[in-house]
Amino acid sequence: MHTFEVWAPYAKSVSVQLAGSRFPLRHGRRGYWQANVDRAHHGLDYGYILDGQLPPIPDPRSLWQPNGVNGLSRLYDHSCFEWHDQNWQAPPLANAVLYELHIGTFTREGTLDAAIGKLDYLKELGITHVEVLPLASFPGHRGWGYDGVALFAPQESYGGPDAVKRFVDAAHARGLAVVNDVVYNHFGPTGNYTGKYGPYINESHKTPWGGAVNLEESGSAEVRRFFCDNALMWLRDYHFDGLRLDAVTAYIDRSAVHFLEELAHEVKVLGAELGKHFFLVAESDLNDPRVVRATEAGGYGVEAQWSDDFHHALWTVLTGEKTGYYMDFGSVEQLAASLKEAFVYQGQYSEYRKRRHGRPVNDLPGFRFLGYIQNHDQVGNRAIGDRLSDLVSPGKVKIAAALVLMAPFIPMIFQGEEFAASTPFIYFTDHEDPELAKAVSKGRAEEFAAFGWSPKDIPDPQSLESFERSKLHWKEIDEAPHAEIMAWYRELIRLRRSNRALLDGNLKTAQVRFDAAAQWLVLTRGEFEVICNFSKTEVKISMHHPGKVLLVSTEQITLNRGEAILPPESVVITQLQ
Repeated sequence: MHTFEVWAPYAKSVSVQLAGSRFPLRHGRRGYWQANVDRAHHGLDYGYILDGQLPPIPDPRSLWQPNGVNGLSRLYDHSCFEWHDQNWQAPPLANAVLYELHIGTFTREGTLDAAIGKLDYLKELGITHVEVLPLASFPGHRGWGYDGVALFAPQESYGGPDAVKRFVDAAHARGLAVVNDVVYNHFGPTGNYTGKYGPYINESHKTPWGGAVNLEESGSAEVRRFFCDNALMWLRDYHFDGLRLDAVTAYIDRSAVHFLEELAHEVKVLGAELGKHFFLVAESDLNDPRVVRATEAGGYGVEAQWSDDFHHALWTVLTGEKTGYYMDFGSVEQLAASLKEAFVYQGQYSEYRKRRHGRPVNDLPGFRFLGYIQNHDQVGNRAIGDRLSDLVSPGKVKIAAALVLMAPFIPMIFQGEEFAASTPFIYFTDHEDPELAKAVSKGRAEEFAAFGWSPKDIPDPQSLESFERSKLHWKEIDEAPHAEIMAWYRELIRLRRSNRALLDGNLKTAQVRFDAAAQWLVLTRGEFEVICNFSKTEVKISMHHPGKVLLVSTEQITLNRGEAILPPESVVITQLQ
């Protein structure tokens, strides 16, 4: 027997079609419909019929969509999978080294099972937490995953539900925690059937993707329940250790208890029930410390958030770019501020936003923030998906890695970054609606034409070539110049993970000296110093203490008592004696 239950306040009648038969559902409280069906079991396809309208449509809470987001749902029994990770506990997020990857391009096969074959590599590299881009079902066979519409059903082209479990189980067997990227701020443009069932969207609020998810108006209690249940499913039934929450800036919620606070509380309760420590990481550009402040201190209780200010400050110093949101950054002084205070904008006027932005983090530790120089957005949202290593010298690539991995934040690496992968990460889609596909391709070309790009030079998101070009070439890790960068990352990760001072997230202990005109900066963390020359000329930097050289980006660096001489675009890491 299986109990079918669906929230469908818009419907006057609901029935489920299963194995050629229809079964009516009984109307209950607050728009819920329910029926017990004896013949229902794992593996049978079904769909809901609302007000007699055919064909049947997918279940908003479908656990399996083997024929795509527009096909029938399939019953899935979580108890059929045999786990091997009993007594597993994830390493603390505070001492993590995260690795963000996209299943479709991480391997040539583009599946979860193929990705298992690279877990030993990640473990040997020194990674502790693997973060996967969204796995929820989206239209077509390829995409970033942020157009998901069947949020409870893992993408079939990646391998479906059992493949997700095999991947997580295999990661845990190697001591790797796994983080799933979830999207609760919008649904994809096609294949979303929730609007036929109830008020999942609040059209009175607008986001970059249309109406906002309904978190505060009529029906919002059930919508919030939908998303909370989704989060708990990934943690409980798929054994994920944490969730990354996409663009929480687009959560428009004026409720007394903000959705983030409610979600964080429910995750903590589940952790207490199962004896696990789960965590949430938010993507937020609000520069609002309430996101990661404890609820007891008036915050939302999320464990950590991405730190765009650190990325923007470091990126602009390295590349000199000043377009879009980069116009607010570009000085070594701002980079120093980000290293000491996480947020560069703490209430100052933002030229890009044309308003004041942010507030100080005050007493929050650095491990409330993720630091990175690349991620799927910062690479993939560029016109041609080019990486930092395509834009700057190997010396600057090494400076970036040194600051990311020696900073007081939780470091995150984007797939292929650790060996300066030659492959881009292009924005790619596989929209099945011809008109939408055409509009996406045209819109992408027009967007970058405004920045002076020729439309013929912009990869077509709908092209299979854009997807194929984004797949990593793993043979590069043993080839020059990639092997040199790989060795640099490996040593930096080893250094970070083996020294207590580098795991201390106290921002007040991070000391920074710099010369904005000469373009050098020195970051001190305990007994370790990261000495960086961003300029194209040699610099001499006075040193207060002699240091033992641990890592150098070039052998031409000279350290004398009281002075460091660095050639252009170089970095040295020392340990004070």
